Amino acid sequence: MDNERIKMLQQGALDEPDDPFYPYGLALEYLATEPAVAAELLEKLIQTHPDYLPSYYTAAKLFTVNNSKRAIALLEAGLALAKAQQNTKAQREIQSALDELMF
Repeated sequence: MDNERIKMLQQGALDEPDDPFYPYGLALEYLATEPAVAAELLEKLIQTHPDYLPSYYTAAKLFTVNNSKRAIALLEAGLALAKAQQNTKAQREIQSALDELMF
């Protein structure tokens, strides 16, 4: 975890509260060392920025270990969003993760 990067991302979130990049970046920083904080940030991000596609895959991967039902729901929502956004690369990645989780 890079404290300087965290400070920069926190400041960015304050300066640009409507930009989903900053909370997503913070979640990534906390992913390895504080997964509960990362999960909280990702859940909030999905609620406040439901069109920010990267958050679905990352959150689902985080929940795969402890809450597979939540992970499946996130992947299904992310897949629907990827289809709506016509993002075929994301569709493939999310579908692959969903297939892996389901079987």
